[in-house]
Amino acid sequence: MAEPEKQGQMAVLKDAFRMVRKEKPLSLVLCGFIFIIVIVGGYFAGVGLHHPIYFGILAIPLGLLAAFFAFTRFANTAAFSSIQGQVGAGASVLMSIRKGFTTTPAVSVSRNQDMVHRTVGRAGIILVGEGTSAVRQLVIDEKRKMERFVPGVPVLELYVGDYDGAVTLRKLQKAVKKYPKKLTKGQLREVRNRLKGVGGMNMPVPKGPMPKGVKLPKR
Repeated sequence: MAEPEKQGQMAVLKDAFRMVRKEKPLSLVLCGFIFIIVIVGGYFAGVGLHHPIYFGILAIPLGLLAAFFAFTRFANTAAFSSIQGQVGAGASVLMSIRKGFTTTPAVSVSRNQDMVHRTVGRAGIILVGEGTSAVRQLVIDEKRKMERFVPGVPVLELYVGDYDGAVTLRKLQKAVKKYPKKLTKGQLREVRNRLKGVGGMNMPVPKGPMPKGVKLPKR
């Protein structure tokens, strides 16, 4: 029964490799250098301890581990680069949060493609404005709507973009997760049920750095 999982992990690795090769091709060379440096370092450490072969062999798995760790970092950077500037990139990042949050993309959209995404978690309802600073009015309007629809539930504002008061795409997940928990699990279920009928625009969003439900194999 473990074979489908292995195949899934290999598919994720292949996709990550293609993405890094396209967005950050020099990163693959750096991973190779890291692997070689660890092995050479292990060999010379073994020379000093009079066991060069033993330490050289021991350095091989350590080199692979170090190279893979670097690869995952490069893959994450490449993933953000691949969606940077695309419409709906913020929604893609939000939807890739694997546990505790439910995101409805584009609950409100303006003509210039500013948009508001709704993320529901233990912190309450988080309205994420994506686009230019003009998106603030959209967020305010949506916040009033939420306060009428689910009174008593905390409604928070967050902005992603390149202007004052907004977080970058890379820091969006961290910003969402750092909000303190205000709702119990039962209250969270009730809020989600009430919001089921209040959907978004059903517009396509670019694939995120770590698509929902998919993760790289554990290091």
